[in-house]
Amino acid sequence: MSHQVPSIHLDSGLEIGYGGPLARFGESVSLAGGTHFLLARNGRGKTTLLRTLARTLKPIAGSFRTEGFMQYLPEDLRFDPEISPAMIFRMLLPKARLGAALDLATRIELDVKKPYGRLSTGNRRKTNLIAAEFSVKPDRGNILLLDEPFSGLDAFARQVFEEIWHESATNVLRLVSCHPDYDSMEMPSALMIEDKTARHLNGGGQTWSQLKNLLN
Repeated sequence: MSHQVPSIHLDSGLEIGYGGPLARFGESVSLAGGTHFLLARNGRGKTTLLRTLARTLKPIAGSFRTEGFMQYLPEDLRFDPEISPAMIFRMLLPKARLGAALDLATRIELDVKKPYGRLSTGNRRKTNLIAAEFSVKPDRGNILLLDEPFSGLDAFARQVFEEIWHESATNVLRLVSCHPDYDSMEMPSALMIEDKTARHLNGGGQTWSQLKNLLN
């Protein structure tokens, strides 16, 4: 089956921010399917860039282009506290994918019958990620903009989602804002914001240990 290739193209001169610029792209950047990490210190523009790409915030200057079915998963996403993850999945997911979503929930120890408002931060994050991942369109390119998706998540669940990312890299482009928690974490593709300048760093074997020293 042929797939539309997902892509994000950020033009040289693109500026993001609220009123005043937080970051500017001095060179154009093109991203294709796979996982790309978004790195910066707090308040330097990670969420602002994701919101700009999701078109909930206008760029200050410049332009960008995206190809693919886009979803934006903000860090502060909340569902009705009275409904359960199972009900959320039934409302949001295609019927054909509901069983697989519930199976994954069992595997990562998410109680799908518990009201969302009574879930821990980590289990709310699992709910949100399952809803996003199983909403991906299998017959076309997809873009997932993920803001701190692993915050509060246990190591096993994180590994499971990383396996899903690897398996679907062909038709899903993920731009992931995160604070890595171990130095050896591989980041072959990373958008980095430093000194109000955004740039793309890529290379095999590139790790968080190497990249973190570039942040200011």
